[in-house]
Amino acid sequence: MTIKDLKQNTPDIKLGIVAVSRDCFPESLSVNRRKALVEAYQNKYDAKDIYECPICIVESEIHMVQALEDVKKAGCNALCVYLGNFGPEISETLLAKHFEGPKMFIAAAEESQNDLVQGRGDAYCGMLNASYNLKLRNIGAYIPEYPVGDAADCADMIHEFLPIARAIEGLSKLKIISFGPRPLNFLACNAPIKQLYNLGVEIEENSELDLFEAYNKHENDERIPEVVADMEAELGAGNKKPEILKKLAQYELTLVDWIEEHKGYREYVAIAGKCWPAFQTQFGFVPCYVNSRLTGRGIPVSCEVDIYGALSEFIGTCITEDAVTLLDINNSVPKDMYEESIKGKFDYTLTDTFMGFHCGNTCSTKLCSHEMKNQMIMARSLPEEVTNGTLEGDILPGEITFYRLQSTADNILRAYVAEGEVLPVATRSFGGIGIFAIKEMGRFYRHVLIEKNYPHHGAVAFGRIGKYLFEVFKYIGVDVEEIGYNRPASLPYPTENPFK
Repeated sequence: MTIKDLKQNTPDIKLGIVAVSRDCFPESLSVNRRKALVEAYQNKYDAKDIYECPICIVESEIHMVQALEDVKKAGCNALCVYLGNFGPEISETLLAKHFEGPKMFIAAAEESQNDLVQGRGDAYCGMLNASYNLKLRNIGAYIPEYPVGDAADCADMIHEFLPIARAIEGLSKLKIISFGPRPLNFLACNAPIKQLYNLGVEIEENSELDLFEAYNKHENDERIPEVVADMEAELGAGNKKPEILKKLAQYELTLVDWIEEHKGYREYVAIAGKCWPAFQTQFGFVPCYVNSRLTGRGIPVSCEVDIYGALSEFIGTCITEDAVTLLDINNSVPKDMYEESIKGKFDYTLTDTFMGFHCGNTCSTKLCSHEMKNQMIMARSLPEEVTNGTLEGDILPGEITFYRLQSTADNILRAYVAEGEVLPVATRSFGGIGIFAIKEMGRFYRHVLIEKNYPHHGAVAFGRIGKYLFEVFKYIGVDVEEIGYNRPASLPYPTENPFK
C-alpha cells in the first residue's frame, strides 16, 4: 500500500429524515411537510445525502422503534427529527436517544395565513418541549440557530448540519496514533488523554524505538521507487534535496503500513509524531514533508507529539473535507513590514497581525510555491545533512480559521475559534509560514490564548468554518464559557482591564 491507496479518512454522511406527529394533530401535516422538505433538498443539494423514512410518522414509542430500525437498515449514520407539527415529545426524544450517531431537531413553519385552522401545526411550540425533553434525558442533539422554517429553509438547515455531523461521526470512530513522548521543554503540548476517551476517541501510544524498528524493516521495500517518483512529480522544480527522497519514501511507507496494521476496529486515524531531537540523528532526516503529504490526503499528522493538535486537525478535516495544517502562533510582524506592506492596504492594525509558522508540515497545495530544504533551526546544532526533508514556502493567501480543542491539566475540555485570513504579503522568512490577520488578535492573544493557558500550536483550516466548529464543540460537551473567540472591541473579556 502507498499513500495513493489510502482509504478515505473522513465519514460520508447519510442522514435519515424522520417526521413526527402528535396524535391530536392531523398526521397529514407531517406527511406532506416531510415530502416537501425532501423535494426541496433534492432540488438544491445531492440526493444521496438524505434518506426519507417512509414507514411511518412517529406518534408513539412503537412507531419510534419502527423508524429507528428503518433508518439503521437504510445505512443512515445521522438523523434529522422533523417536527411536521407539535410532535410527541417522549417518542421523538427516545428516537434521538436510541439512535447512535449525530442528530438534529428542526421544525416546520406555518405555510399560509389562509390555512391557520386545520393547517396550523404548532411546531414552533413543539420545539420547546422537544428541547426540554432532550435535556431531561441528557441527550445531545444539534438545534440550529433558528430551527423553524419552510421546506427550503429546513433543507438548508440539514445541509448546514452535514459538516458538523461528519466531525461528530468521525470522532466516534477515530484512533490517534502517537510516537514517543514530547520533546524536552514542550510540556505545553502535554495534556491528559482522559478526555479523548470521554469523546469516544481511541489512542495508541508507541515508542520512537517501535517506529525506528518498523522503519528499518522497510529499507528495501519494493514500493520505494514508486513513492519517490510521486514525490518528484509533486515537488517539481522545488525538488532541492533529491538525495533524501528515498529515505522519506521509506518513512512514508512505514507510516502508511503502520496505520493499516494498527487502526484495529477504528475507521479513521490521525498521527501525533515525534520529529526531534533524536529523530534526525537516528533516521537521518526530518519528517516534515512526509507529514505534509499524509495531511494532504486527509490523515492529519501533528508535530512534536501534539495529540490534541492532531485531534483538532482531524475535526477541521472532517468539516472541510480538505487539507488542514498545524502551525505555531509564532512571531509578531515587524513594524517596518506592517508600515510598508499592510497599513493602508488592508483593514488591520499591527496587533491584528502575526506570523503562523512551522518547519514544513503544510501540504504543497496550500503553499504559494514550495521547495524541499533542510530544517534551518535544527541545522544550527546538527549536521545539515540530517536535517533535510522540510517543505518550505509562503502559505497561500485567503480566508482561514485558527482553532484548537484542548484538555486542561485538570481534565476540562476547552477550545478556541478565530476567523481571519492569510495576507498576500511576502514573509521574507523560512519554513511553511504566512502573515495572518485576525481582527482584535492582540486582545484575543492576551485574554484567550495566554489567559486560558493554550499551547503555541494551533490548527488552521483553509476557509471560514467558525460556525461549524462552534457547534461541534458544543455538541461534544465543551462548555460554551470555555469556547474562546476573538471578541469585538465593544465586548470586553472578563479579565480585560476596563481602565486601560
